[in-house]
Amino acid sequence: MSSSAPDHALPAAPDDPNALAPRVWPDGAHRDDAGRLVIGGLDATALAARFGTPLYVVDEQVARSRAVRTRRAFEEAAASIGTSVTVYYAGKAFLSGAIVRWMREEGLAIDVATGGELAVALAAGADPGRIGFHGNNKSLAEIERAVAAGVGTVVIDSEIEVVRVADAAARAGRVQRVRLRVNSGVHASTHEFLATAHEDQKFGIALGDAERVVADIRSHSPLEFVGLHCHIGSQIFDASGFAESAERLLAVHAALSAAAPVPELNLGGGFGIAYTEVDSPAPIEEIAAGIARAVAEASARHGVPVPRLAFEPGRSIIGPAGVTLYTVGTVKPVPTDDGWRHYVSVDGGMSDNIRTAMYGAAYTARLASRVSEEPAALVRVVGKHCESGDIVVDHDWLPHDVAPGDVLAIAATGAYCWSLASNYNHVPRPPVVAVSGGSARVIVHGEREEDLLARDAGLSDDDDVHGVTE
Repeated sequence: MSSSAPDHALPAAPDDPNALAPRVWPDGAHRDDAGRLVIGGLDATALAARFGTPLYVVDEQVARSRAVRTRRAFEEAAASIGTSVTVYYAGKAFLSGAIVRWMREEGLAIDVATGGELAVALAAGADPGRIGFHGNNKSLAEIERAVAAGVGTVVIDSEIEVVRVADAAARAGRVQRVRLRVNSGVHASTHEFLATAHEDQKFGIALGDAERVVADIRSHSPLEFVGLHCHIGSQIFDASGFAESAERLLAVHAALSAAAPVPELNLGGGFGIAYTEVDSPAPIEEIAAGIARAVAEASARHGVPVPRLAFEPGRSIIGPAGVTLYTVGTVKPVPTDDGWRHYVSVDGGMSDNIRTAMYGAAYTARLASRVSEEPAALVRVVGKHCESGDIVVDHDWLPHDVAPGDVLAIAATGAYCWSLASNYNHVPRPPVVAVSGGSARVIVHGEREEDLLARDAGLSDDDDVHGVTE
């Protein structure tokens, strides 16, 4: 994971603050004759009126088409170097029953990182054999559940987990396939990467320790070691970091292959998307082809057969399919050194999108309910929370007449917004609505204030609300 967010410079004022950049908004998003934003064949203003705001909207067809495109890109790239590939959807980006079904129906396996995500995947009908289970601190109960369910691959993240997974597999009477997560020393973000000789993070083990840990794995008969796993970062725009990582991994892969076959290599995910017009990730076909070439060349150099490959995209599939709708509450012009900035306050905020506060993430905002002939005004879209850092969009341009009651749309919110949502300030989490072909349906129910109150044991009528009684 990169240690810092990309530097998003202040964009120049656009000629038309109503325009929708195709690389940022979901495929097919457009404005109707009245100037309203249309997503999945539906007027965003009508969605806001029907379901309320804030509202997460996910275009089902965009999510499905990006899943298919990604799978095909890696399948074709793998075939070009004489191997095969498994593409896992990384559930941490956004996981629900509907999302699992979409990914499963489009031929993707599912990657989970907790017992909760595993429960959702299984309940939604995912084939256990096509689930990969991650996590740096899997509980004994989670390991037992995963092994008993027949999860296809458990990713061992530390030496302690070797015995834990082996014991669980022995009790279940099965041989558990495992990968070992290692740190290659390659850190990638956007179009840059840094190669180092050390790692200081909670995930995985040092690459130099892999041979010893794999020997330990192989000493346990209930475990089948199938390959190394590595994740180099997020929001990666090209194949260069993956190529460097593959070279390092395949050197160790070759050493491990001298003792016994190592059929697979999992190079993780982290493929980037465009959040603003200045973001320009390479097409996934180009990235897949570049990684495949690097794997083939490194395999040849190290004298090993090209391994079967695996990847774990999440954001690049679901991120561009999502749009969040808000209603503007107040607009406050504030003087700055360079002029004025309009603070546009909406009815959500960091409880439904924490990424700007956490990572300095950049987003694109547009009026969804209308267009305007007014010139562009520099804006900062902020939430309703009692935090100065409650920022949804740090800087963008909207028509100068943005006003209370306008419906505002934020693009590319399909990944890590719902997943990281909270009830900060006792704000209920919004619903998620899937749109497709002019129809809409709720795929995750929103919360009400009554739901928050119902969880508060201190508001119960029970006599024991204060704990142990005398």
